[in-house]
Amino acid sequence: MRVALVLTLAVAFVFLMAGAMLELGPVAIDLRTPVAQQLVNSGVTHPVTAVLLNYRGYDTLLEIAVLLLALLAILAVVGDAPAAPPRAAHPVLQTLARLAAPLMVVVAVYLLWAGAFRPGGAFQAGAVLAAAAVLLHLVGLLPGWSRPILRLRIGIAAGFALFLAVAAGLLTQGALLQYPPAAAGVLILLIESGLTVSLALILAGLFLLLAREEGA
Repeated sequence: MRVALVLTLAVAFVFLMAGAMLELGPVAIDLRTPVAQQLVNSGVTHPVTAVLLNYRGYDTLLEIAVLLLALLAILAVVGDAPAAPPRAAHPVLQTLARLAAPLMVVVAVYLLWAGAFRPGGAFQAGAVLAAAAVLLHLVGLLPGWSRPILRLRIGIAAGFALFLAVAAGLLTQGALLQYPPAAAGVLILLIESGLTVSLALILAGLFLLLAREEGA
């Protein structure tokens, strides 16, 4: 009875959501045109990157802060227990991981560079780097985290600190993260480079800390 009730409610919810989506009216404000018109002053040629790092850069700044706070909260909860040694996988898997990890680094660098003119950027590049760290952990080549050493702490916070420093420096322009058109591209690339490293460490840290707790 309980299973039937849950399934019935789930199906009803799906139909209600589908009906709500189909009944959506036309968009009141179409921002595609103004985004395209100002793209020449954004420092990049891809509209998504322009929106995320220029037009609403403060939202992205807060998103990084949320991820950073999530990692700090987990570190505060799990404490200083030593990480368990990684479980060694088959040597063939370890060899494949050693070959794949450098290629993933190259892909991450490309995604960072390509973000200015096609889909990519710091979030995608950081996720690929974090996936490389997770892969190395799963085959026993990278231990789980205990308490990050000083260099890791600097790397974790560097992206957010750099983003915040640029935002503070631009307050003289009269608005938060209002880039001068001539320097917008350089500043966005600088911010995204710092964010790539920090996001990679944050995402990998979230996984490795939770993996440590699972193995404890």
